[in-house]
Amino acid sequence: MKRNLLTLAVASTIALSGYVVVQAQPGPGGHGPWHGHEFGLRGITEKLNLTSDQQTKVQPILDTAKPQIAAIHQEAMQKMKTVMDSTLSQIRPLLTAEQQKKLDDIQKAHQ
Repeated sequence: MKRNLLTLAVASTIALSGYVVVQAQPGPGGHGPWHGHEFGLRGITEKLNLTSDQQTKVQPILDTAKPQIAAIHQEAMQKMKTVMDSTLSQIRPLLTAEQQKKLDDIQKAHQ
């Protein structure tokens, strides 16, 4: 029973980490009104029906925000990796050699 729970915990942790990484990646459309590429001028123009004059004024604002958003994203990804590495380093000693090999294979597949 403990072994099954441990296997479930490891699998859940790995699956969750993969989900978090995928969700953190920029992509088309998605989970919020400004998720992914919709935060660019085209997405805002379409969603808000901006005039040409508004687009001209909005673009420099978005250009200024873009590197800040990228830096925040990068920092969040690094923090998440630190937490996941710590979590797996605590779980690894509890696993059998076979389970550790499976964990290594799963981690390699997700890189």
